[in-house]
Amino acid sequence: MEIMLAIVVVAAVIFFGALISMGNERQRRAIDNLREQVVLWAVQDIRIKHERFARDIHIDDPLSWLNKVAGKACGRDLSLQVIEFLEYPRVLLCATGNGDEKIIFTPHSPGEIRSMKRAKQNRLDKYTDRNPLLSLPLGAIRYECSVLTNGVLFDLELPLVWKELTGIGGSEMNMIWMYFVS
Repeated sequence: MEIMLAIVVVAAVIFFGALISMGNERQRRAIDNLREQVVLWAVQDIRIKHERFARDIHIDDPLSWLNKVAGKACGRDLSLQVIEFLEYPRVLLCATGNGDEKIIFTPHSPGEIRSMKRAKQNRLDKYTDRNPLLSLPLGAIRYECSVLTNGVLFDLELPLVWKELTGIGGSEMNMIWMYFVS
């Protein structure tokens, strides 16, 4: 009799454990579905805001905007001055207000720069091409500037600023890299 009672108790525990487990799984799926719906809503909300703001965005002083972005990245005011723009690879070369440092702004990531350096070049190109991005030292201080670090409208403002400062459109740009060169 005691054995029969023990078997019934064990069976009841297993049965209720299975019921609880199934209920937990159903709740987990419901929570995952809810989380997915919230993410889709947030993405759609951002798209709607982007559409609305895209028509109204105007940058009065592109260099001031670039100074603000650079200041957020490195934590200090740089008082940037544009020196030159090089088209391949795309580089906007700036100097700080005191002239001690040069800063390279480019859409090219460190990995892309390494692959550009590794690419075979004509021996004469080495002497004619003076792009500072290709002679960037390995330990150069770098910062990534994107929507995550500079605000929701960064990806809408960056192409406008890039076009104003360089004369060449950057419509596909949504982030920019900042490299410090001494």
